[in-house]
Amino acid sequence: MAIPSFVDQATLRVAGGNGGHGCASVHREKFKPLGGPDGGNGGQGGSVILRVDEGLTTLVDYHRQSQRRATNGQPGEGGHKAGANGEDIVLAVPDGTIVTDAETGQVLADLIGEGAEAVIAAGGRGGLGNAALATSARKAPGFALLGEEGEERTITLELKVLADVGLVGFPSAGKSSLIAAISRARPKIADYPFTTLVPNLGVVVAGSTTFTVADVPGLIEGASEGRGLGHDFLRHIERCQAIVHVIDCATYEPGRDPVSDLDVIEAELAAHGGLEDRPRLVALNKIDIPDAAELAEIVQPDLEARGLRVFRISTKSSEGLQALTFAMAALVDERRAAAPAPAPERIVIRPTPVAGGPEFTIRQMGDGEGGFVWRVEGAKPERWVKQTDFGNPEAVGYLADRFTRLGIEDALLDRGAREGDAVAIGAGDNPVVFDFAPQVSSGAEILARRGDDERLHGERASVRRRRDLDAEYHAAKAAAEGVARDPRQSWRVTDDGDEA
Repeated sequence: MAIPSFVDQATLRVAGGNGGHGCASVHREKFKPLGGPDGGNGGQGGSVILRVDEGLTTLVDYHRQSQRRATNGQPGEGGHKAGANGEDIVLAVPDGTIVTDAETGQVLADLIGEGAEAVIAAGGRGGLGNAALATSARKAPGFALLGEEGEERTITLELKVLADVGLVGFPSAGKSSLIAAISRARPKIADYPFTTLVPNLGVVVAGSTTFTVADVPGLIEGASEGRGLGHDFLRHIERCQAIVHVIDCATYEPGRDPVSDLDVIEAELAAHGGLEDRPRLVALNKIDIPDAAELAEIVQPDLEARGLRVFRISTKSSEGLQALTFAMAALVDERRAAAPAPAPERIVIRPTPVAGGPEFTIRQMGDGEGGFVWRVEGAKPERWVKQTDFGNPEAVGYLADRFTRLGIEDALLDRGAREGDAVAIGAGDNPVVFDFAPQVSSGAEILARRGDDERLHGERASVRRRRDLDAEYHAAKAAAEGVARDPRQSWRVTDDGDEA
C-alpha cells in the first residue's frame, strides 16, 4: 500500500538506553596485590528527544518507522574508568506537534517554536562502581550496582498546523484558488470535489503584516462525525486566530445557497468545539460569473445582519482580494496584540512528581494463614531493587542496609509484620520477595562484616608460606652447624650433650 506524503498523526514506540553496570574491581600491582577498590561507574543510557524543525511539515517519517531506541551506556572498568554514555536520539518534528502518552492519554509536550524540545524517554542511570561505594566502614566493597533500564513508552504524535487564518468551506468553494491568488503557494486546483487531500499553507503579506493562511479540505454536512475528508483535518484550524468562510456563489447543486452553506459549516465547527471565540469573515466567491455576482449581492445584507463582515471576491479576476487580505491582517494584528507576552523560556509539560509524601507505602496482602505478605511500593526502594545483583551476597546485604536506613523495617514492625512473613518489593507484577528477618544480618555476614573484606585485615597466605620457608631454612642451617635453636628459650645444646 502506498504511504501518503502528508501524515498528521503517528504512533511511535520509543525507548531510552539502559545504563551501564558499575564495575567491582580491586587495584593490583607488584608488591601491592590489594590496593583498594578501583571499579568505575557505568555510563548513562541515551535519551530520546523530540525537537521542532520548522523545515518539516509532516510526520511521514514516523509512519514509515514506528520504533526508535537510544543506545545503552557502557559498563565501568577497573582503574577508575567510567563507562561511555549512550548517545541521545534527536527526532525532528514539525512545529505544532502535540505529544501524548498512548496508554494514559496524558499530554507530555506541546512543541511550538523552532528548537523547542522535550525528553520523551529518558535513558537509565549508570550503576555505581565499588570505588564510589567505598566508605570508612566498607573499605573494599566486593560488589557494584547495576545500571537502570531506560524509559520505554508508546506515544502519539499529532500535528496541528500553525496558521493565523483558516479557510473553511464546501468542496470546490475555491479555498485552494484563494491561497494561490494571495500567496506564492501552488496547491492542486481542479474542477471536481475533494481535489485538496491535505491542508495547504500560504504566506500572505498585507502592508506591514505577514501572516499564514491554511485551508481545510472540503467540509460537508456530518464532517465532525466522520463523513468526507474534513473531519481528519478540523484539528488544523484549532490554533488559527481567525476563520474565513469561503462560499461558492456559483454552485449548481440543488438545495444549496450561501446562507445554508454557512449554517452547515458553522454547525460542523460547533460540533468539533473550541472555535467559538474566533472572529469570522465571509468571502462570497466566484462573482466573476454574472449569476453568482447577483446572488452575492442579494445575500450580503442577510449575512451582515448576523454581524459578519462580508467580502465579494473572485479568485480568477482578483476582484475584492486586496480588501479581504487587509481585513485578515487587521484581525491577525488585533489577536496578536491581545495575546499575552511570550514567556522567556518555554515550559515543557512533564509528569509532576508527588512531593511531600512518604517515600514508600506498605500494603498488607493475604489472609494471615502461615503469615502475611507485605507489599512495599515506592520509587526509591523499587529502584534499589533493580540496581542489586542478587547473585552477590554482599550486594544483598548492602540492599538490606539501605532498606533499614529508609525505615522499611521499622514500618513493617509497626504494622505487625512477624519474622518469616514475605515482603514483596519491586515494580510491576514480578516483585522480588524476601523473608522478613528483623535485626538479623544477611548476605554479606557469610563472608565477613557486612560491606567489608577480610582479606585486608587477616594475614595473607603468601606471607604465611614465606615465613614457613624462612623457618625451615634457618632450622636446616642451624642443624648443619650442630646448633638447635628454640625461639622460646635462650639456650643451646653442645656436641657432648651438655647445656650451655
